[in-house]
Amino acid sequence: MINNWIKIFLYQLKKNKLFTILNTLGLSLGIAGLIFAILYWNDEQSYNAWNPEKDNVFQSINQVSSDMFWASNVSPLEAFFKKDFPELESYCYLENWYYEELVHYKNKKQILKITDSQNTFFEFFPFPFVKGSSKSALKDNASMAISQEAANRLFGDENPMGKEVLYSGRKMVIRGVYTIPGNSSLEPEAVTNLIDPKLKENADHWGNFNHGLLLKLKNPDDKDKVSSRIEKILFENRVLKWAKEQGLTPEEWLKKNGGESTKIILEPLASARLHSIVDGYAEGKGNYQFLLIMMGLSVLILILSIVNYINLATANAILRAKEVGVRKILGASKSNIVKQFIFETVLITIFSILLALVIVELSLPYYNEFLGKTLLIHGSQFYIQLIIIFIIVVLVAGIFPSIYVSNFETLKVLKGNFGRSKSGVWLRNGMLVFQFAIATFFIVGSYIVYQQINYLNTKDLGFKGDQVLSIRYRNIYHWSEKDYKTKMFNRYYTIKNELSKIKGVEQVATGAFAFGGNAGSSSSFEYNDITIQGQNMGIDFGMLEMMKIQLKEGRYLSEKLASDTITSMLVNETTMRMMKEKNPIGKEVDWNGNKLKIIGIVSDFNLDGPQSEIPPMVFFHFKTIDWMLGNASKMHVKVNGENVQQTIADIEKFWLKNVDSDYPFEYDFVNKEYARTYETYVKQKNLFSLLNVIVILIALFGLFSLASYSIQRRMKEIAIRKTLGAETKILLKELSKQYIVFCLIGFLLALFPVYFLLGKWLENFAFRIEISFIPFLVGFIILMLLTLIVVLSKAYQATKVDVLKYLKYE
Repeated sequence: MINNWIKIFLYQLKKNKLFTILNTLGLSLGIAGLIFAILYWNDEQSYNAWNPEKDNVFQSINQVSSDMFWASNVSPLEAFFKKDFPELESYCYLENWYYEELVHYKNKKQILKITDSQNTFFEFFPFPFVKGSSKSALKDNASMAISQEAANRLFGDENPMGKEVLYSGRKMVIRGVYTIPGNSSLEPEAVTNLIDPKLKENADHWGNFNHGLLLKLKNPDDKDKVSSRIEKILFENRVLKWAKEQGLTPEEWLKKNGGESTKIILEPLASARLHSIVDGYAEGKGNYQFLLIMMGLSVLILILSIVNYINLATANAILRAKEVGVRKILGASKSNIVKQFIFETVLITIFSILLALVIVELSLPYYNEFLGKTLLIHGSQFYIQLIIIFIIVVLVAGIFPSIYVSNFETLKVLKGNFGRSKSGVWLRNGMLVFQFAIATFFIVGSYIVYQQINYLNTKDLGFKGDQVLSIRYRNIYHWSEKDYKTKMFNRYYTIKNELSKIKGVEQVATGAFAFGGNAGSSSSFEYNDITIQGQNMGIDFGMLEMMKIQLKEGRYLSEKLASDTITSMLVNETTMRMMKEKNPIGKEVDWNGNKLKIIGIVSDFNLDGPQSEIPPMVFFHFKTIDWMLGNASKMHVKVNGENVQQTIADIEKFWLKNVDSDYPFEYDFVNKEYARTYETYVKQKNLFSLLNVIVILIALFGLFSLASYSIQRRMKEIAIRKTLGAETKILLKELSKQYIVFCLIGFLLALFPVYFLLGKWLENFAFRIEISFIPFLVGFIILMLLTLIVVLSKAYQATKVDVLKYLKYE
């Protein structure tokens, strides 16, 4: 029986080569799209899955206002954790970002990603140790634990245990070597225990939110109890204390300072990667919305492919009706026919999956570059998912057409009256409408996404960075060194003066913030009983002018005026509005106990990215708030456009020789660096465009095949009409009008979903377009043109056939 089925399948394959190829290719494209999405989904979902403590570990997040969340915490809480929290099994203060610093061993050096934390770190991330023990790896502030991969790079075949390395001027001893078993929110190449002196320095400072904080609970259900107690401690030591010092009631103080007391949110590590409200881990947070978009669009394309398959299978059944009728006469049962057609679907699905895997394997390098990942096709989970896809495709795409075929009425089929049945026609037409609806969704959706990304690319950002280099700049001095600030300033100005002498360099300046990043520091200031939480924008003279950030009122900072390094500041338009002051020039504010006078109003400009709201900003010279220069991580250099590459080469030569010979010279143009802030959305646009092409191809495959079958069935009618004198244009109109109606119905069905879902997507942006009728008009025109091209081309071929061939046939 199986042998017979295979022979019939091969015969049909040979007889209908084109349609089989189109059907298989459409199905394989749909499966390939879903495989891509599954690989991405598995990778994101795998974060921290290996960690046995993931459900007991919580990150402490401070909600300081209705829309401001910090993954940094105050140090004085440590004293309370030791005695007032029986629910805690452990706690760990840490820097929740990486120091990317050099580690020296003999004549070798490596730049490692280093996490600085308390010695309890490995209780929260219990990486397996191949040498040493997690309990002794960070036993003192001279200890360092290192990953096995980093140890291989630094020590080669030597045993790293007990070896002494040099790190930021300190001698550290390797006490342990660990491996990282899977994706983790923290994947440091080395871990140190140098944070305790910083905690002690801030042990009485309730206003400094400096460090990440992880809490390990004995019972995860106690998290609300713990967060409430922390909130109470913060209220007593911040609000009550500061209100008393200012002679205010707690309610008056809260009203004056924004109206809200700090709230504590404890987020479980298990869900941190995709569902955190802050970017509180060094490995960053995943884009859950993008992940859902990928999965949703991929599933939609697979559904389109399956619908396409069913449509073609039921249409092709007309050509096989007599085969089914003869087999029934010879004794074949319904179940036997169902099994045969399911068997054929199994074969096509297997081949489609194999072809899909080839497509994925060939495209995977580009996909990894697109996502910035290193995904691989492997793992038992993936193969189980592949089997599930196979079963679903066979069940949905195979059973329905096979049952439809098995229900053919034998006598009608053998008499040639099968074409009068309307059930198959309605089924195929309904599915064709569904295909048109999906195609409409992708065409219109991709146009709206394109419009939004184009709007971001062309929007006036409030600054110009196309000829300004942003060079990575490291402060080499430690805050605890003697004359730390003097050394820091002297080094900066020496580098600035030398860079200015290089041919092609027009201007050098910097700020304690990054375009496309953030200010890195936020403080509140008071004006007329109004408290504003502003972004601290420490700058050098000429920084605003170099970036062409405009003034609305007043003046820039000037090196000719000594007061501009002592008591002067500027604010942006957002700050001015929050101050409720029409003319703030000359007004004095209280900034952390410093009396500063406003000398200018800076036009609002995008800092974090065009998808973010513009925050209140305050600008002052580095010397006004002298610790601010330590926050500067970029040196900005404006170059002329005559010989840019030579200028950059000269800057690099100077930098590697005189500034930082141990680290690679890293730079980018500010405008390109800034564009990366919405790179994820550019990727979404590219993804939508690619999938749009795939969807249109699959839909056209289906339309081409269905139109061919439909017109083939009507050849006798066409021959008779031509014999009776019907003109070609009349025949074309008659053959194509039903597809125009289907196209219109499918378009109308897609209108609400595309408007609603793309409207939700646009909510991600503070600055966004309004959805107009243009994308829908363009989408309809494109869909109608493609439909007419396919249908009319087939219809025109049908009108040119020899009518005698079909009249003789009867």
